[in-house]
Amino acid sequence: MKRIAILTSGGDAPGMNAAIRAVVRTAIEKDIEVMGVRRGYSGLINGEIFSMDRHSVSDIIQRGGTVLRTARCEEFKTEEGRKKAANVLKVFGIDGLVVLGGDGSFMGAKLLSELGVSTVGLPGTIDNDLAYTEYTIGFDTASNTVLDAINKLRDTSTSHERVSIVEVMGRNCGDIALNAGIAGGAESIIVPEKEFDVNQLCKSILSGRLKGKMHNLILLAEGVGGAEELARHVQEMTGIETRATILGHIQRGGSPTAFDRVLASKLGYKAVEVLMEGRSSRVVGIRDGKVVDLDIKEALAIPRKFDEELYKMAQILS
Repeated sequence: MKRIAILTSGGDAPGMNAAIRAVVRTAIEKDIEVMGVRRGYSGLINGEIFSMDRHSVSDIIQRGGTVLRTARCEEFKTEEGRKKAANVLKVFGIDGLVVLGGDGSFMGAKLLSELGVSTVGLPGTIDNDLAYTEYTIGFDTASNTVLDAINKLRDTSTSHERVSIVEVMGRNCGDIALNAGIAGGAESIIVPEKEFDVNQLCKSILSGRLKGKMHNLILLAEGVGGAEELARHVQEMTGIETRATILGHIQRGGSPTAFDRVLASKLGYKAVEVLMEGRSSRVVGIRDGKVVDLDIKEALAIPRKFDEELYKMAQILS
C-alpha cells in the first residue's frame, strides 16, 4: 500500500475532522502517501483530489463539519459513474480508499471494492443507526447539543408554564431522543421504535398538572415526526399552551466532544491498519469498548436492536 485517499460522504457529523486527521497522520507515519477527495463521491468522479500532509490536518480536531466537504452524488449510483470513479483512483495511483459516512456511503465503498478498489468505511453519522458499532462518530456530540438546547428550553417552558415538544434528528433511530431525553430529564420520550398513545400522553400531562407540575418537556424523534401537529393536538386536548421546537441541522454542527474526538481517532488509526493488511470492503467500529472491523455487507446486514432496558428506565425516571 503506497498511496491511499480519504473522502467524507453523506451528512456531516462532528468528529469527521478528527477521523481525517487520524487517517492522514497514521498513514504518513507508516510511509503511505495520502490524498484528500473533496465533496465525496461527486468530487471523486470529477477528480477533485489533492495531496495531504501532516500540516493539512493541523488545528482541525476541534472543528465540526468536514474540511473535505461533502455532497450527494446521483451519478455515483449508476454503474457508469462508479466505473469512472474507479478509473480516477487508478489514474491517481491510489491503492486504497477510506470512506467516512453512513450506510449509503458504505454501500458505495462496497460497490467500488467490486471494481478492484480496496475500501474501508468509518461510521460518521450523528444518527447512531449502524448496528455493527456501539457508537457512530458524531452521535455523542449531537446528543450533547440537544441536551444544551433542552436545558435552555426548560427554562422558558417553566417560566411560561407550558409544554415544550422538541423534535430531534436521527432518521428512524431514536437514540438521540432517548439519550438526550434521559440526560435532560424529559417527561416523555417518543421514538419510532416504540408505539405511543397521544391520549395517554395528554393524560400524563394533565395528571402532572394536578400534582403541581407546571411544565412538561417532550422529546420527539424525527422518525415519528410531526412536532407542530402534535403540539396543536396536545394544546387542544389539554388546554395548556404547547410549543414545538425543531432543532434541525444545529445538531450536526459544533465542536466535537472528547468522546467523539477519541473515538474518531481510534477508528481512523484502525482504518489505515486494515488497508495495510491488504483487506478490502471492510468497516471499522467499536464493540464492547474494543475497535473491530467487519465485512461491509455483513455489517450492514446486522439488525439494529433498540435498547429496551434504557427506554424502560427512562419511563421510570420521568
